Amino acid sequence: MSDWGTFLMPYKQAVEELKVKLKGLREQYQRSSNHTPIEFVTGRVKPISSIVDKAKRKNIPLNELEDKMQDLAGVRIVTQFVEDIETVIKLIRTRTDFDIIEERDYVVEKKPSGYRSYHLVLRYPVQTIEGEKKVLVELQVRTLAMNFWATIEHSLNYKYSGEIPEDIKMRLMRAAEAAFKLDEEMSIIRDEVRDAQEIYIQKQEQGRKL
Repeated sequence: MSDWGTFLMPYKQAVEELKVKLKGLREQYQRSSNHTPIEFVTGRVKPISSIVDKAKRKNIPLNELEDKMQDLAGVRIVTQFVEDIETVIKLIRTRTDFDIIEERDYVVEKKPSGYRSYHLVLRYPVQTIEGEKKVLVELQVRTLAMNFWATIEHSLNYKYSGEIPEDIKMRLMRAAEAAFKLDEEMSIIRDEVRDAQEIYIQKQEQGRKL
């Protein structure tokens, strides 16, 4: 690869454009009376050193990165509740400014490590001075708890060069399950709060009629 800067520029543009669009969705929800399913949005282009390392591990020639490495550009949507993930995915599926070419549900079918998230691979059109260029972008949708766990696991992978000791792996798996149970409990609490609010509103309305 002779010029990484030029090669990665469309990916950086795709990430920035998607971040603006998705944050715009969040703001629309905030201005409405509806629950906001998007807590925050982040994005990045994979560092060159990580690209080279992954290409070596996966035996991907550098001249085939555009087609064979789906996460050169990455965008992440973080939600409060597990149910928000499905809401966000439905929103993404209705959009016409990119194509979804693959979906992977690691929320229902978690990875062996305990990792949970929903992945979509998008083909996003970027407008350049040479015309339109479509690039692959990996979009991840996960809860705050899933994101916290994944961040720690990623840091440990980096620290141990991908060879995390077995005892720590087991503890990570238990932590992943604890995080998911927390997500489930928070969803139950939210439903109970909603039910209580509805009962309170109904009683208020009945009181006004008397």
